[in-house]
Amino acid sequence: MTAQNLLVELFVEELPPKALKKLGDAFASVLADQLKAQGLAPADAAVTAFASPRRLAAHVTGVLPRAADKAVSQKLMPVSVGLDANGQPTPALLKRLAALGADASAVAGLKRAPDGKAEALFHDSVAPGAELSVGLQKALDEAIAKLPIPKVMSYQLETDCELPGWTSVNFVRPAHGLVALHGGSVVPVKALGLTAGHTTQGHRFEAAVSPVVLKDADSYAATLAKDGAVIASFAERKAEIARQLAAAAAKVGGGCKPIEDDALLDEVTALVERPNVLICAFESQFLGVPQECLILTMKANQKYFPLLDAQGKLTNQFLVVSNISPADASAVIGGNERVVRPRLADAKFFFDQDRKKTLASRVEGLGKVVYHNKLGTQGERTERVRKIATLLAENIDTALIADVQRAAELAKTDLLTDMVGEFPELQGVMGGYYARHDGLSEEVARAIEDHYKPRFAGDVLPRDMTGVVVALADKLETLVGMFGIGNLPTGDKDPFALRRHALGVIRLLIENQLSLGLDTLVRAVAKVFGDKVVDPTAALTDFIYDRLAGSLREQGYSAQEVDAVLALRPEALSDVGKRLVAVRAFATLPEAPALAAANKRIGNILKKSEGTGSAVDKNKFQEAAERDLFASMEATVPAANAQFDAGDYTRSLKSLAALRAPVDAFFDGVMVNADDPALKANRLGLLKQLHDAMNRVADLSRLAT
Repeated sequence: MTAQNLLVELFVEELPPKALKKLGDAFASVLADQLKAQGLAPADAAVTAFASPRRLAAHVTGVLPRAADKAVSQKLMPVSVGLDANGQPTPALLKRLAALGADASAVAGLKRAPDGKAEALFHDSVAPGAELSVGLQKALDEAIAKLPIPKVMSYQLETDCELPGWTSVNFVRPAHGLVALHGGSVVPVKALGLTAGHTTQGHRFEAAVSPVVLKDADSYAATLAKDGAVIASFAERKAEIARQLAAAAAKVGGGCKPIEDDALLDEVTALVERPNVLICAFESQFLGVPQECLILTMKANQKYFPLLDAQGKLTNQFLVVSNISPADASAVIGGNERVVRPRLADAKFFFDQDRKKTLASRVEGLGKVVYHNKLGTQGERTERVRKIATLLAENIDTALIADVQRAAELAKTDLLTDMVGEFPELQGVMGGYYARHDGLSEEVARAIEDHYKPRFAGDVLPRDMTGVVVALADKLETLVGMFGIGNLPTGDKDPFALRRHALGVIRLLIENQLSLGLDTLVRAVAKVFGDKVVDPTAALTDFIYDRLAGSLREQGYSAQEVDAVLALRPEALSDVGKRLVAVRAFATLPEAPALAAANKRIGNILKKSEGTGSAVDKNKFQEAAERDLFASMEATVPAANAQFDAGDYTRSLKSLAALRAPVDAFFDGVMVNADDPALKANRLGLLKQLHDAMNRVADLSRLAT
């Protein structure tokens, strides 16, 4: 049996562009996995996925025409059931053998082997390997069934079906061709009413021949490129578009670069089969509109790549990725320029109209917009954010109060503008532009613009403290409000983006080193809502600490380190970073394992003696080990506490490392649970003092293995 490479292609009508890459990868992956599972392809077979607007394909190396036979040992039944007292087969055994295609002559060849407490009979046989035509049919059916199709279409088959014109098929798009080549031979498989062959179709307009005849599996990509004018590989097509975009920008000159947007690049890659990048332009008068508006309309509506100059400013030129390459591209260029002009004119109209009203004049209108039926209008929400921002400013810097109140009052007013109504993604951004137009201070304008930040993981934070305070107030209002009415995220459903808001609060507090207690903060915010919410402090703080734990683990801290620090629920999240650094440094000390284990032991002892006080009378010590431990604590703990109070957590833990020897000696030579109640209480008090001293930075017992 000679292994050869396999090529399978489904030729279909234009596939949904945003799903194309995922569809191509899934088709190839499932097909190859099924072939490997049946022994038709080796475990290390190279799998290449192809995906273009009108095709999904997979190339798999080293596929056998027939899988190797496989030895199978099948348990039949216990010996006591299968053989009678004379060693003869029972009717039950004969019936079981018959079901396997064997008769009484197979009894002599049965094997006996232990199976638990009993001995069982096993039948050894050889299962014939799957033929490629059978195995590929199974793999193809599975690959089609498991495609992550965003929305299924139903259409009727005209040929090769039971009822032409009536038999329906469900697939992502109507399929018109199937190719299955093993080397140069067609594998007779069927799918979606199609029978496999060796021909496909090339580019809808520019193919050199139709149909495109494929000689063998390995020539698929090259033949499609030569005869069909199609770059079949998604990755190669994407790289070619990126190359042409860079070349076109260089041709424009002036240090221009196309805007970087990988999602847009993926979508355009899924729209064309042979890309051709063209340079287009629009009237310079539109550059008076904020560039975010123009960029968004060109990207979202037209799939164009705006060109930015060396300073990052939008130019009046843009790049179009065309699917055709005419000798004279002027008609294509002119058509795209004509199409984009009304879009830009709309943006200019919205911008001009919006500036006729000040943001302040729109505040009253927020009272007519419902935010949530249990939490009131956007106007009520704005007032809550203003109060929360004021509370924050009073605790951070009273000089911020005036700007913070003004920014909070106007932050949501751009929701009522035409521009944001058309492009919701620009909320905040447009508020900043309109605030500057209204003559407000740059601090207020920036705060309005930045108060949604961070919008996503890795996003930048607000640029100054006014923006930080308003952003923090906005996110806390959302979190407390939603948790207060029981509107919590469940599973993958989080319609109000509460997980993102929680991470935003964490980043704003930590990265700006704001020493605000989380529990105190949430309680204060809850009071702003009055009787609209049930105090959500416990549930919300748990939620935020869970988000923080996940974030810290993603940053490279171990689960033990994170658990040790967060077990204490440090009030000020700005402290968490220093505590983690201290714990990591402590864990490298030779004394750390023993002290962590001792700390865990002390914690368990104290749990069994709830209500233990920390009073210690040194005159009641009877053993040298307890006197030595007490003396060592008197010499060490005050310095460690002073270092802790000064915020030097690393030195504080290192100071406590000196207690290892006296702690070990204490547990080796002292019976804590003495018969004398007073002596026992004194020793428990000593351990309580030790436990309190050792666990100010983190719960060290969490480091014990």
